[in-house]
Amino acid sequence: MKKSRSALVAIAAIAALAVTGCSSQTGGGGSAGSGEETSFTDVKLVVPADPGGGWDQTGRAMSQVLTADGIVGSAPVSNVGGAGGTVGLAQLANEKDPATLMVMGLVMVGAVETNASQARLEDTTPIARLTDEPLVVVVPKDSKYDTLEELVEDVVDKGQEVTVTGGSAGGADHILAGLLLEAAGLEGAEIPEKLNYTPNSGGGEAVSLLVGNKVAAGISGVGEFLQYIEDGSMRALAVSSDEPVEALPEVPTITDAGYDVVLTNWRGVIAPGGISDAERAELERIVTEMHESGAWEEELETKGWADAFLTGDDFDGFLEESIADVTGTLENIGLI
Repeated sequence: MKKSRSALVAIAAIAALAVTGCSSQTGGGGSAGSGEETSFTDVKLVVPADPGGGWDQTGRAMSQVLTADGIVGSAPVSNVGGAGGTVGLAQLANEKDPATLMVMGLVMVGAVETNASQARLEDTTPIARLTDEPLVVVVPKDSKYDTLEELVEDVVDKGQEVTVTGGSAGGADHILAGLLLEAAGLEGAEIPEKLNYTPNSGGGEAVSLLVGNKVAAGISGVGEFLQYIEDGSMRALAVSSDEPVEALPEVPTITDAGYDVVLTNWRGVIAPGGISDAERAELERIVTEMHESGAWEEELETKGWADAFLTGDDFDGFLEESIADVTGTLENIGLI
Protein backbone atom coordinates (compact mmCIF):
# COMPACT_ATOMS: atom_id res chain seq x y z
CA MET A 1 0.00 0.00 0.00
CA LYS A 2 1.41 3.38 -1.03
CA LYS A 3 2.33 6.00 1.55
CA SER A 4 0.32 9.26 1.61
CA ARG A 5 1.04 12.72 2.94
CA SER A 6 -2.42 12.81 4.42
CA ALA A 7 -2.60 11.69 8.03
CA LEU A 8 -6.23 10.73 7.51
CA VAL A 9 -5.34 8.39 4.63
CA ALA A 10 -2.48 6.89 6.65
CA ILE A 11 -4.82 6.13 9.54
CA ALA A 12 -7.30 4.57 7.13
CA ALA A 13 -4.57 2.40 5.64
CA ILE A 14 -3.53 1.11 9.07
CA ALA A 15 -7.14 0.36 9.92
CA ALA A 16 -7.57 -1.54 6.67
CA LEU A 17 -4.58 -3.74 7.43
CA ALA A 18 -5.90 -4.43 10.90
CA VAL A 19 -9.24 -5.57 9.45
CA THR A 20 -8.00 -7.65 6.52
CA GLY A 21 -4.91 -9.12 8.25
CA CYS A 22 -1.47 -9.58 6.77
CA SER A 23 -0.02 -13.01 6.15
CA SER A 24 3.49 -11.73 6.89
CA GLN A 25 2.42 -11.83 10.53
CA THR A 26 2.63 -15.62 10.29
CA GLY A 27 5.99 -15.57 8.59
CA GLY A 28 4.75 -15.83 5.00
CA GLY A 29 3.88 -13.51 2.18
CA GLY A 30 2.30 -10.12 2.72
CA SER A 31 -1.28 -9.78 1.50
CA ALA A 32 -3.04 -6.57 0.68
CA GLY A 33 -6.28 -5.42 -0.86
CA SER A 34 -9.95 -5.70 -0.04
CA GLY A 35 -13.06 -7.40 -1.33
CA GLU A 36 -12.26 -9.98 -3.98
CA GLU A 37 -8.72 -8.72 -4.67
CA THR A 38 -5.73 -10.29 -2.94
CA SER A 39 -2.03 -9.92 -3.59
CA PHE A 40 0.95 -11.66 -2.02
CA THR A 41 4.31 -9.92 -1.97
CA ASP A 42 6.03 -13.03 -0.58
CA VAL A 43 5.31 -16.75 -0.45
CA LYS A 44 6.53 -19.65 1.67
CA LEU A 45 7.61 -22.85 -0.07
CA VAL A 46 7.37 -26.08 1.92
CA VAL A 47 9.21 -29.20 0.74
CA PRO A 48 7.77 -32.22 2.60
CA ALA A 49 11.00 -34.21 2.26
CA ASP A 50 14.64 -34.04 3.26
CA PRO A 51 17.10 -32.18 1.00
CA GLY A 52 18.41 -33.79 -2.16
CA GLY A 53 15.37 -35.31 -3.83
CA GLY A 54 13.05 -34.26 -6.62
CA TRP A 55 10.68 -32.30 -4.40
CA ASP A 56 13.59 -30.40 -2.91
CA GLN A 57 14.97 -29.64 -6.37
CA THR A 58 11.54 -28.43 -7.45
CA GLY A 59 11.03 -26.19 -4.42
CA ARG A 60 14.46 -24.59 -4.73
CA ALA A 61 14.07 -24.09 -8.48
CA MET A 62 10.74 -22.38 -7.83
CA SER A 63 12.27 -20.15 -5.18
CA GLN A 64 15.08 -19.08 -7.47
CA VAL A 65 12.82 -18.26 -10.40
CA LEU A 66 10.14 -16.51 -8.34
CA THR A 67 12.63 -14.18 -6.70
CA ALA A 68 15.10 -13.69 -9.56
CA ASP A 69 12.28 -12.64 -11.88
CA GLY A 70 10.75 -10.39 -9.22
CA ILE A 71 7.45 -12.27 -9.20
CA VAL A 72 7.58 -12.14 -5.38
CA GLY A 73 9.97 -10.45 -3.00
CA SER A 74 10.97 -13.60 -1.16
CA ALA A 75 10.19 -17.31 -1.35
CA PRO A 76 12.02 -19.13 1.45
CA VAL A 77 12.14 -22.93 1.35
CA SER A 78 11.68 -25.12 4.42
CA ASN A 79 12.09 -28.92 4.53
CA VAL A 80 9.69 -31.06 6.57
CA GLY A 81 10.62 -34.66 5.81
CA GLY A 82 8.92 -37.87 6.76
CA ALA A 83 6.44 -40.57 5.67
CA GLY A 84 6.30 -39.75 1.98
CA GLY A 85 5.37 -36.15 2.60
CA THR A 86 2.47 -36.88 4.94
CA VAL A 87 4.26 -35.27 7.90
CA GLY A 88 4.44 -32.06 5.90
CA LEU A 89 0.86 -32.58 4.73
CA ALA A 90 -0.31 -32.74 8.34
CA GLN A 91 1.56 -29.50 9.04
CA LEU A 92 -0.10 -27.87 6.04
CA ALA A 93 -3.48 -28.77 7.52
CA ASN A 94 -2.73 -26.39 10.42
CA GLU A 95 -1.08 -23.66 8.31
CA LYS A 96 -2.69 -20.24 8.83
CA ASP A 97 -0.72 -18.34 6.20
CA PRO A 98 -2.56 -18.55 2.86
CA ALA A 99 0.60 -17.51 0.99
CA THR A 100 2.03 -21.01 1.38
CA LEU A 101 2.81 -23.50 -1.38
CA MET A 102 3.74 -27.10 -0.68
CA VAL A 103 5.50 -29.22 -3.29
CA MET A 104 3.83 -32.58 -3.81
CA GLY A 105 3.03 -35.14 -6.47
CA LEU A 106 2.45 -38.78 -7.27
CA VAL A 107 4.64 -39.84 -4.35
CA MET A 108 2.38 -38.09 -1.85
CA VAL A 109 -0.76 -39.57 -3.45
CA GLY A 110 0.57 -43.05 -2.74
CA ALA A 111 2.02 -42.23 0.67
CA VAL A 112 -1.32 -40.97 1.94
CA GLU A 113 -2.73 -44.43 1.32
CA THR A 114 0.20 -46.56 2.50
CA ASN A 115 0.58 -44.50 5.69
CA ALA A 116 -3.17 -44.32 6.33
CA SER A 117 -2.67 -40.58 6.76
CA GLN A 118 -5.39 -38.63 8.52
CA ALA A 119 -4.33 -35.56 6.55
CA ARG A 120 -5.72 -35.96 3.04
CA LEU A 121 -5.01 -34.23 -0.26
CA GLU A 122 -8.74 -33.75 -0.64
CA ASP A 123 -8.54 -31.34 2.33
CA THR A 124 -5.98 -29.04 0.65
CA THR A 125 -6.32 -26.45 -2.13
CA PRO A 126 -4.85 -27.66 -5.45
CA ILE A 127 -2.87 -24.92 -7.20
CA ALA A 128 -0.92 -26.38 -10.13
CA ARG A 129 0.68 -29.41 -11.69
CA LEU A 130 4.15 -28.39 -12.82
CA THR A 131 6.28 -31.19 -14.20
CA ASP A 132 6.33 -34.79 -15.34
CA GLU A 133 9.46 -36.93 -15.15
CA PRO A 134 10.32 -40.50 -16.06
CA LEU A 135 11.96 -42.73 -13.49
CA VAL A 136 15.19 -44.63 -13.99
CA VAL A 137 16.29 -47.99 -12.58
CA VAL A 138 19.97 -47.92 -11.66
CA VAL A 139 22.59 -50.19 -10.10
CA PRO A 140 25.98 -49.42 -8.50
CA LYS A 141 28.83 -49.11 -11.00
CA ASP A 142 30.30 -52.53 -10.12
CA SER A 143 26.96 -54.36 -10.05
CA LYS A 144 26.68 -57.85 -11.53
CA TYR A 145 23.47 -56.80 -13.27
CA ASP A 146 23.90 -55.67 -16.87
CA THR A 147 20.22 -55.64 -17.81
CA LEU A 148 16.88 -54.96 -16.17
CA GLU A 149 15.84 -58.54 -16.89
CA GLU A 150 18.77 -59.90 -14.86
CA LEU A 151 17.80 -57.71 -11.90
CA VAL A 152 14.09 -58.53 -11.98
CA GLU A 153 14.69 -62.27 -12.39
CA ASP A 154 17.02 -62.23 -9.38
CA VAL A 155 14.36 -60.49 -7.27
CA VAL A 156 11.80 -63.09 -8.36
CA ASP A 157 14.19 -65.95 -7.55
CA LYS A 158 15.85 -64.65 -4.37
CA GLY A 159 13.23 -62.31 -2.98
CA GLN A 160 14.33 -60.47 0.15
CA GLU A 161 18.01 -61.12 -0.55
CA VAL A 162 17.91 -58.40 -3.24
CA THR A 163 17.44 -54.91 -1.83
CA VAL A 164 16.01 -52.08 -3.91
CA THR A 165 16.04 -48.49 -2.67
CA GLY A 166 14.10 -45.42 -3.68
CA GLY A 167 11.78 -42.76 -2.36
CA SER A 168 9.07 -43.05 0.24
CA ALA A 169 6.93 -46.14 0.78
CA GLY A 170 3.97 -46.11 -1.57
CA GLY A 171 5.52 -43.47 -3.81
CA ALA A 172 6.30 -43.60 -7.52
CA ASP A 173 9.59 -45.51 -7.05
CA HIS A 174 7.94 -48.14 -4.85
CA ILE A 175 5.00 -48.45 -7.23
CA LEU A 176 7.34 -48.97 -10.19
CA ALA A 177 9.20 -51.74 -8.36
CA GLY A 178 5.88 -53.46 -7.66
CA LEU A 179 4.69 -53.06 -11.25
CA LEU A 180 7.93 -54.62 -12.53
CA LEU A 181 7.36 -57.71 -10.40
CA GLU A 182 3.74 -57.86 -11.50
CA ALA A 183 4.88 -57.71 -15.14
CA ALA A 184 7.32 -60.52 -14.33
CA GLY A 185 4.42 -62.75 -13.33
CA LEU A 186 4.01 -62.26 -9.58
CA GLU A 187 0.55 -61.58 -8.19
CA GLY A 188 -1.01 -59.92 -5.14
CA ALA A 189 0.65 -60.87 -1.85
CA GLU A 190 3.62 -62.43 -3.69
CA ILE A 191 4.87 -58.97 -4.61
CA PRO A 192 5.41 -57.47 -1.11
CA GLU A 193 6.71 -60.85 0.06
CA LYS A 194 9.43 -60.83 -2.60
CA LEU A 195 10.17 -57.10 -2.73
CA ASN A 196 12.77 -55.88 -0.23
CA TYR A 197 12.29 -52.15 -0.69
CA THR A 198 14.21 -49.62 1.42
CA PRO A 199 12.42 -46.24 1.38
CA ASN A 200 14.11 -42.88 1.91
CA SER A 201 12.72 -39.45 2.71
CA GLY A 202 15.30 -37.67 0.54
CA GLY A 203 17.23 -38.42 -2.63
CA GLY A 204 20.57 -38.00 -0.88
CA GLU A 205 20.00 -41.10 1.26
CA ALA A 206 19.30 -43.29 -1.76
CA VAL A 207 22.40 -41.98 -3.52
CA SER A 208 24.57 -42.83 -0.50
CA LEU A 209 23.23 -46.39 -0.39
CA LEU A 210 23.87 -46.91 -4.10
CA VAL A 211 27.29 -45.26 -4.30
CA GLY A 212 28.29 -47.13 -1.14
CA ASN A 213 27.19 -50.41 -2.74
CA LYS A 214 24.80 -51.09 0.15
CA VAL A 215 21.86 -52.04 -2.06
CA ALA A 216 21.42 -53.98 -5.30
CA ALA A 217 19.48 -51.34 -7.21
CA GLY A 218 17.69 -48.03 -6.95
CA ILE A 219 14.77 -46.21 -8.54
CA SER A 220 14.26 -42.45 -8.75
CA GLY A 221 13.56 -39.62 -11.14
CA VAL A 222 16.05 -39.23 -13.96
CA GLY A 223 17.01 -35.76 -12.70
CA GLU A 224 17.96 -37.06 -9.25
CA PHE A 225 20.36 -39.75 -10.52
CA LEU A 226 21.56 -38.18 -13.76
CA GLN A 227 24.82 -36.69 -12.49
CA TYR A 228 25.80 -39.99 -10.87
CA ILE A 229 25.05 -41.90 -14.06
CA GLU A 230 27.10 -39.40 -16.05
CA ASP A 231 30.10 -39.58 -13.71
CA GLY A 232 30.02 -43.39 -13.64
CA SER A 233 28.97 -43.86 -10.01
CA MET A 234 25.82 -45.64 -11.17
CA ARG A 235 24.70 -47.52 -14.27
CA ALA A 236 21.23 -47.02 -15.71
CA LEU A 237 19.33 -50.17 -16.75
CA ALA A 238 16.05 -48.71 -18.01
CA VAL A 239 13.77 -45.66 -17.94
CA SER A 240 10.04 -45.77 -17.23
CA SER A 241 8.81 -43.53 -20.06
CA ASP A 242 7.24 -44.76 -23.29
CA GLU A 243 10.11 -43.26 -25.30
CA PRO A 244 13.88 -43.01 -24.62
CA VAL A 245 14.95 -40.01 -22.53
CA GLU A 246 16.94 -37.28 -24.26
CA ALA A 247 19.42 -37.08 -21.36
CA LEU A 248 20.02 -40.87 -21.53
CA PRO A 249 19.56 -41.77 -25.20
CA GLU A 250 21.33 -45.14 -24.94
CA VAL A 251 19.24 -46.39 -22.02
CA PRO A 252 16.27 -48.59 -23.07
CA THR A 253 12.74 -48.07 -21.87
CA ILE A 254 11.31 -50.64 -19.48
CA THR A 255 8.98 -51.73 -22.28
CA ASP A 256 11.90 -52.26 -24.64
CA ALA A 257 13.63 -54.22 -21.85
CA GLY A 258 10.75 -56.72 -21.89
CA TYR A 259 8.25 -55.47 -19.30
CA ASP A 260 4.98 -53.76 -20.27
CA VAL A 261 5.28 -50.94 -17.74
CA VAL A 262 5.13 -47.16 -18.27
CA LEU A 263 5.05 -44.80 -15.29
CA THR A 264 6.04 -41.15 -14.97
CA ASN A 265 6.26 -39.07 -11.80
CA TRP A 266 4.38 -35.78 -11.83
CA ARG A 267 4.94 -32.94 -9.35
CA GLY A 268 2.89 -29.93 -8.41
CA VAL A 269 1.98 -27.55 -5.62
CA ILE A 270 -0.92 -27.26 -3.21
CA ALA A 271 -1.97 -24.67 -0.64
CA PRO A 272 -3.72 -24.87 2.74
CA GLY A 273 -7.35 -25.90 2.68
CA GLY A 274 -9.98 -23.28 3.33
CA ILE A 275 -8.25 -20.35 1.67
CA SER A 276 -10.50 -17.92 -0.19
CA ASP A 277 -11.15 -18.00 -3.93
CA ALA A 278 -9.21 -14.73 -4.24
CA GLU A 279 -6.22 -16.19 -2.37
CA ARG A 280 -6.26 -19.29 -4.58
CA ALA A 281 -6.46 -17.11 -7.68
CA GLU A 282 -3.45 -15.08 -6.52
CA LEU A 283 -1.36 -18.21 -5.91
CA GLU A 284 -2.36 -19.53 -9.34
CA ARG A 285 -1.35 -16.17 -10.86
CA ILE A 286 2.07 -16.32 -9.17
CA VAL A 287 2.74 -19.89 -10.29
CA THR A 288 1.46 -19.19 -13.81
CA GLU A 289 3.78 -16.19 -14.12
CA MET A 290 6.66 -18.38 -12.98
CA HIS A 291 5.73 -21.05 -15.52
CA GLU A 292 5.70 -18.51 -18.35
CA SER A 293 9.16 -17.16 -17.52
CA GLY A 294 12.27 -17.98 -19.50
CA ALA A 295 14.07 -18.86 -16.28
CA TRP A 296 11.58 -21.65 -15.53
CA GLU A 297 11.95 -22.98 -19.07
CA GLU A 298 15.70 -23.17 -18.48
CA GLU A 299 15.15 -25.07 -15.23
CA LEU A 300 12.98 -27.62 -17.03
CA GLU A 301 15.65 -28.18 -19.65
CA THR A 302 18.50 -28.38 -17.13
CA LYS A 303 16.68 -30.83 -14.85
CA GLY A 304 15.21 -32.93 -17.65
CA TRP A 305 11.65 -32.25 -16.48
CA ALA A 306 8.76 -32.27 -18.94
CA ASP A 307 6.37 -29.32 -18.79
CA ALA A 308 3.02 -30.63 -17.48
CA PHE A 309 1.39 -27.38 -16.38
CA LEU A 310 -2.25 -27.50 -15.21
CA THR A 311 -4.28 -25.20 -12.97
CA GLY A 312 -7.89 -24.67 -11.95
CA ASP A 313 -10.56 -27.26 -12.75
CA ASP A 314 -8.14 -29.17 -14.98
CA PHE A 315 -5.76 -29.81 -12.09
CA ASP A 316 -8.65 -30.55 -9.72
CA GLY A 317 -9.91 -33.26 -12.07
CA PHE A 318 -6.44 -34.66 -12.69
CA LEU A 319 -5.74 -34.92 -8.95
CA GLU A 320 -9.01 -36.74 -8.28
CA GLU A 321 -8.23 -39.20 -11.08
CA SER A 322 -4.66 -39.72 -9.84
CA ILE A 323 -5.85 -40.53 -6.32
CA ALA A 324 -8.27 -43.13 -7.65
CA ASP A 325 -5.71 -44.67 -10.06
CA VAL A 326 -2.89 -44.87 -7.51
CA THR A 327 -5.14 -46.39 -4.84
CA GLY A 328 -6.27 -49.08 -7.27
CA THR A 329 -2.68 -49.82 -8.34
CA LEU A 330 -1.44 -50.11 -4.76
CA GLU A 331 -4.23 -52.57 -4.02
CA ASN A 332 -3.52 -54.61 -7.14
CA ILE A 333 0.19 -55.03 -6.36
CA GLY A 334 -0.44 -55.75 -2.69
CA LEU A 335 1.11 -52.61 -1.19
CA ILE A 336 -2.10 -51.65 0.67
